[in-house]
Amino acid sequence: MGLAQSMRRPDRGSALNPADYPTVESLLATWSKVEKYVREFLSKLRDRDLDRIVEFTLGGSAKRAMPVGELLQHAANHGAHHRGQVSLLLRLLGQEPENFDLLVYFAEKRGTAAG
Repeated sequence: MGLAQSMRRPDRGSALNPADYPTVESLLATWSKVEKYVREFLSKLRDRDLDRIVEFTLGGSAKRAMPVGELLQHAANHGAHHRGQVSLLLRLLGQEPENFDLLVYFAEKRGTAAG
């Protein structure tokens, strides 16, 4: 069973098309749907699920299989990778990005200072 099936959601599907997201609002609407799916999936996970093997493919590659726990660790690490990419792109556009650290994010969410 693949991760998408274990979440009871359709397979990932085709690559995203930038034309489908002409506004920030349209992007945020889709992000809200995805976030809802992810939160639902995570809320139902139990310790024993972290060792469950799921099959998946990466862009037409051969099937791979990994434990859910390792895939979750990959997702967290991959998110940091993308935050770095966004920071670099903003700098290349002459902008000074705000702090991307999760410590700052969580502190701001709580209304406290990080550190």
